Amino acid sequence: MTKRIAFLSVCFVFTALALALAAADVSGKWVAQVPGRQGNTTETTITLKAEGGKLTGTISGRQGDTAISDGTVKGDDISFTVTREFQGNTIKMLYKGKVSGDEIKFTRSIEGGQGNMPAVEFTAKRAK
Repeated sequence: MTKRIAFLSVCFVFTALALALAAADVSGKWVAQVPGRQGNTTETTITLKAEGGKLTGTISGRQGDTAISDGTVKGDDISFTVTREFQGNTIKMLYKGKVSGDEIKFTRSIEGGQGNMPAVEFTAKRAK
């Protein structure tokens, strides 16, 4: 009986690990209202493609489409970087998100330009 319990325990652990490591289904288009300066929001479309733990895609906004880089997917957590040029300065935007069904709760921090800016939070919803 103890061998059976031990075997079932091992099976349970491996199943739990496989579910925890499974990448969230983030491939597709996502739309968000991203807060900006002075309380204004900008509609942003994020197009993502996940292959294993690698994440690629683009982010669209007032400046057009920009490729994402350094994208990763680990379970329900995603992250990527967007680098843009603005008024002669290189600005690096770091996105970290938590996927929950048809929503991703993001935190975006910005480095470069005229110094670091405070992080902003927003939610992207899967485009239907």
